[in-house]
Amino acid sequence: MIGTAHQIVLPVVLPLLAAFLLPLVGRLHVWPARLLGQIVGVLHLAVVAYLWTLVGGGETIVSALGGFAPPLGIVLYADRLSVLFLLVLSVGILLFWPRREHGGTRADTLTLLLLGGGSGLVLSGDLFNIFVFYEIVAVASYGLAASGGNAAGFGAALRYLLLSALGSALALLGIALVYGAAGTLNLADLSVLAPERLSGPMGLAAFLLLVLGFGVKAELFPVNTWVPEVYTAAPTRVTAILAGVVSKLSMVVILRLLVLIFADPGAQTLLLVLGLAGVIAGELAAFRAPDLNRTFAFSSIAQLGLVAVAFSIPDDLGIAAGIAVAVHHAVVKPGLFVIAGHWTGPIERLGGAARVSRPAAIAFVLLSLSIIGIPPFPGFWVKLLLLGEAFAAVDPVYALAGAVILAATVVEAAYLFRAAALMWEPPEGDNRPPAAFPLARLAPTLVLTLLILLAMGAVSPLGEALEAMAAEVGDAAIYVGNVLPGRI
Repeated sequence: MIGTAHQIVLPVVLPLLAAFLLPLVGRLHVWPARLLGQIVGVLHLAVVAYLWTLVGGGETIVSALGGFAPPLGIVLYADRLSVLFLLVLSVGILLFWPRREHGGTRADTLTLLLLGGGSGLVLSGDLFNIFVFYEIVAVASYGLAASGGNAAGFGAALRYLLLSALGSALALLGIALVYGAAGTLNLADLSVLAPERLSGPMGLAAFLLLVLGFGVKAELFPVNTWVPEVYTAAPTRVTAILAGVVSKLSMVVILRLLVLIFADPGAQTLLLVLGLAGVIAGELAAFRAPDLNRTFAFSSIAQLGLVAVAFSIPDDLGIAAGIAVAVHHAVVKPGLFVIAGHWTGPIERLGGAARVSRPAAIAFVLLSLSIIGIPPFPGFWVKLLLLGEAFAAVDPVYALAGAVILAATVVEAAYLFRAAALMWEPPEGDNRPPAAFPLARLAPTLVLTLLILLAMGAVSPLGEALEAMAAEVGDAAIYVGNVLPGRI
């Protein structure tokens, strides 16, 4: 349906407007500024929840801003996929809002920029505005990565900025190729023109540039070298936001590009290769990582590789598997990073007096069982769907991908079970209590663990909802028909 502009613009405008006002309020007093930021975060969640009531039944909201009809004007497009990841963004940022000691009003301002930019990223219906909002997200990410105020954070943020700048240049070059060939940047218009104007080597080159450009934030191989350094040096809550939320937004953009513009075997194979490389490199590096933070950073790379593999499968259920892996990772991995942030020593010293508290250890075990894929946790059904699609695909290369995923799961289980065993088995003769873990800091992890447990009882309806969402996302004709009525 064609909705009024304010319904879909609010998730973008509210945080961006508040981000500009916050420093002015902060000059008066820090507490009103901090309260304003969090109130806007709650309002954002309320608006997104309202949007879900509009699109949850399969409806779509399309807004042409400024009164210019597509493909000429700026288009915002809200369907179940985009609103789902708006929910992931909004809930994730509220749960892991940066602590006051990590940047104060500046961190709050950057968080609001991330919230508004991320909303625009998943709602935008043209490549130009996708790039603009991607840059807003990038700038906010650099600042948040350095908000810990230490030398390691500054250095990691600088190297992150340099690699992201390279990615932005690659993405801009890809956009230039697309515009030069098609004369438009509107996604729906490109979907109509792509079979004629973006086929062959030039189209594949444009897709590679776009994937590498946007893939920096999506932690895709080989533009993910910033991940372990930033996730180790940044404040724990910032790491949870970047790993759990920001990376998924870029994957949504890549999925839109693959379905609407580059729906050909060459692009699918390219994404498959990049995804498998990420899975292999990520899991092997995680197995050898010396501490929990780096372990989870490399594991995050592998999980995003799984999302890429799933999206490359030419089937609606492949899209469903990719969405499921992304959402599951967005729930599990931030909780694990919170536990890792409490422990800064080597993994071998997780036992004894320095071991984490019992509630943290219980949450660690439950989240680990789910991300490995042990039944009846939701992670089992997610991996079962992905493996089923991989082995059922016509192209035999996907069977190889399935075998790689199984082997990676074994490696993943090895390092997570090793860490869990150390948490629960203190060295002989050491009867001192474990280190304290403030409940306020553990609370987000406990909330996410509860969500995993609740999902165990709702696997069937969640699966049906994912399949319906994937069928809608995977049909380019639906997107084009909603944005450009009469072109299909």
